[in-house]
Amino acid sequence: MVGTSTSFEQAHAPCGKTVDGTRHREDDDQGLVIDDLLYACGCRRTRHEYHDGSVRSMVVRHDGRVLADELDAGE
Repeated sequence: MVGTSTSFEQAHAPCGKTVDGTRHREDDDQGLVIDDLLYACGCRRTRHEYHDGSVRSMVVRHDGRVLADELDAGE
């Protein structure tokens, strides 16, 4: 699995603040994709695509409040 981490600047976080952060992405070239964003304020967004085509997306504010938690079962 190939993983990369990159920094980003001045992005709109789920809490409404504009902050810097990091993005970590992994891909196994067979359908598994992990995409995680962590903002400097502590908020995070995750999106995981699985081999069976299902996708799980989650948005969590820096205080721990879950703003979205969705599972798309795919085909």
